[in-house]
Amino acid sequence: MFFFLPCIFGCPTRLKPEGDQTPRICPRCSNVSTIRVKSRLWFELCFVPLIPMSSEHLWLCTICQWSVPLQQGWEPALPGYGFQPGAQAQLQAPHYGLPPNAAQRGYDPGYPPPASPAKAA
Repeated sequence: MFFFLPCIFGCPTRLKPEGDQTPRICPRCSNVSTIRVKSRLWFELCFVPLIPMSSEHLWLCTICQWSVPLQQGWEPALPGYGFQPGAQAQLQAPHYGLPPNAAQRGYDPGYPPPASPAKAA
């Protein structure tokens, strides 16, 4: 009699935030969502991580998934203009004035006006 025990294994990558976690500007999507992470490749058996195989320190954008290894002397830019994480932004729409064709009429198909219902006499 044979017993079949499935052996499920794999090597997934796990990301763990590290450092001060101040969000930075992503060079690819320009969102303030780039953080410093540690990436680790694990050998797993039956969904249990057993052996760490490699690790790497990265900058990672949590929106567009852009990543680059940490390099000496380079890091993504800090947001400027008084940005504070967690604060509500006070945004105002810029005033551009009227569009250049504001004096023109809109779409006018030129259909005749609807006929009024005839009164029964």
